[in-house]
Amino acid sequence: MRNLFALAVFILPAYGWGPEGHRLVARIAWEQLTPAARERVTAILAPDQTMASIASWPDEIRHSRPQTEAWHYIDIPIDKPHLDMARDCPKNDCVIAKIAEFRKTLRDPSVSAGERREALMFLVHFIGDMHQPLHCADHQDRGGNSVRVEFFDRHSNLHSVWDSGLLGRMGSEDQLFPALSAESARHRKKWAKGTVEDWAEQAHKAAQKMVYSKLPKASGDSPLQLGTEYERLADPLVKLQIEKAGARLAAVLNASLQ
Repeated sequence: MRNLFALAVFILPAYGWGPEGHRLVARIAWEQLTPAARERVTAILAPDQTMASIASWPDEIRHSRPQTEAWHYIDIPIDKPHLDMARDCPKNDCVIAKIAEFRKTLRDPSVSAGERREALMFLVHFIGDMHQPLHCADHQDRGGNSVRVEFFDRHSNLHSVWDSGLLGRMGSEDQLFPALSAESARHRKKWAKGTVEDWAEQAHKAAQKMVYSKLPKASGDSPLQLGTEYERLADPLVKLQIEKAGARLAAVLNASLQ
């Protein structure tokens, strides 16, 4: 259901923030982990793995493990004021339910090393995913996937633009990381407050107030034209959500890996 805009002319199937965004979230979180949590993460992962290197693993296995597809998002109706788990996640197979499940797995001393490693890899990814506003909102348009757009003259869809189209125009991962990491660290205590459900509602409100409300008016059946003005309004939210995701991932792992 969720697609990625890879700055290509065609709409390509991909996921979440895209690899760059997920690596940024993981790198930001790593800087905020306690020494004990870093040691645990290093022990859980394989010797050749880091949090950044595994951050997109759940996207890489989606086709071979299709049962995980729905785990990446929760469809909170755009016209509803709040999350309702009974309505929005009735089968407990959405991103909110899976984050809770994998947090428990990570803390469970009886699980195998492989189960614990997978739980960590899913958590790193899903906490990133849920901060992309269209992973917590739906306007009867498959989370924006059905909204055709031209983003700086490139054909895509709204979900893909928010996955990585906007981020891909900001600069390289290494260029973006220092400022995003510093801002995340500055606000980490404030942003770590609340529940995962609270964080999902914040992302949902961002979709209401920015993603959809700032779209240009449609012209017949033509794709929406997204350019400089939409980018100017959207870029601060993209950065903010990645910064929040990093701080909150660190908070979850610090609490789970004491």
